[in-house]
Amino acid sequence: MSLEEALSTYIEEALSAKNASPLTRRAYERDLGELVAFLTTHAHLAQPQQVSLFHLERFLATLDQKGFSGNYRRRKAAAIRSFFAFCYKRGYLSTNPSLELVPPAREDKQPRFLTELEYKRLMATVRSQVRDAAIIEMLLQTGIRLSEIARLRLTDVQLPQHITQDPENAGMITVVGKRRKARNITLNWKACEALKRYLDKRPDVPYPAIFITKFQKPIGPRSIENVVSKYLAEAGIAGATVHAIRHTFATSHIRNKTSLKVIQAALGHANLATTSRYVGLVAEEMNKQLQEHAL
Repeated sequence: MSLEEALSTYIEEALSAKNASPLTRRAYERDLGELVAFLTTHAHLAQPQQVSLFHLERFLATLDQKGFSGNYRRRKAAAIRSFFAFCYKRGYLSTNPSLELVPPAREDKQPRFLTELEYKRLMATVRSQVRDAAIIEMLLQTGIRLSEIARLRLTDVQLPQHITQDPENAGMITVVGKRRKARNITLNWKACEALKRYLDKRPDVPYPAIFITKFQKPIGPRSIENVVSKYLAEAGIAGATVHAIRHTFATSHIRNKTSLKVIQAALGHANLATTSRYVGLVAEEMNKQLQEHAL
C-alpha cells in the first residue's frame, strides 16, 4: 500500500464515516495531501510503514520555518494523527509514529471585532447594494459563520408577515453548523428588513440558495468573503475579516447584557466557556477606550 493509496482510502472511508462537514473534509484532504507530497518528494518515502516520528516532526518544522502559525500547524498535526491512526488500524504499518507527535502550543490570539463606529460605517458603505447589504446585515445580526450563510436556502428562512420591533414579529433562520448540527436563530427586525429588500429583487432562478451572483448562480463562501472584504476596505476598516463580524455580534450583545446562553445558542458553541471568553474581551476594550478617551 503506497502513501497515495492509503490517503485515497482514508479520504473515501474514514472522512465519510466521521460525517465531517465539506469544509473539514477539504481541509483534511489538503493538509494530508501536503504531508504525502513532502514525504514522497523530500523524504523519498513510498509507503506508510517507512514513516517515522522524525519525518512527521520535520514536516511540521518546515511549516514553522515558512512562518505558518501555531494554530495552523496544530490543525495539520490533528490531521496527521487521524490519518496514521487509520493506517495503523488497517494494518498498513506495525507501529503508529504519530502517537508521540507533540502538536504546537495553542495560540490564544485576541479576536478582532468591529467597534460601533466601524460597523455603522460598514453598513453605510454597503447600504445602496441590496444583496451585499443583506449579506453583511445577516452576518452582523445573527453571528453566523461564513460557511453557514453560504449554505442558506430559501426554505431555511421564515420572515414575519409584518416586520416590527415587537418580539412576536421576529423572523427565524435554520442554519447547519459544525458537525452538521442544525440550529434556529432569531432574525431581528434589521435582519428581516434587509433580507426582505433583497428577496423582493432576488433573480428568479432554479436554485434553492438565498444569495445569487450576477451570473444567476449560487454565491459561494469565497465570493462572500470577497464581498465583505471589499466593503471593509471601502469603509477604511483594517485588519478585519468575515469572522470579525461574528466576533462583533458576540461582543456587542455581551456589552448590551444579552444572556450568555442566548449568545451561545446563536453562535452554535457546544461549550459555554467558548462564549464566555468574549466577556473578558469586552472588559479589556472598555479599559482601553476609557483610558484613551479620558475627559
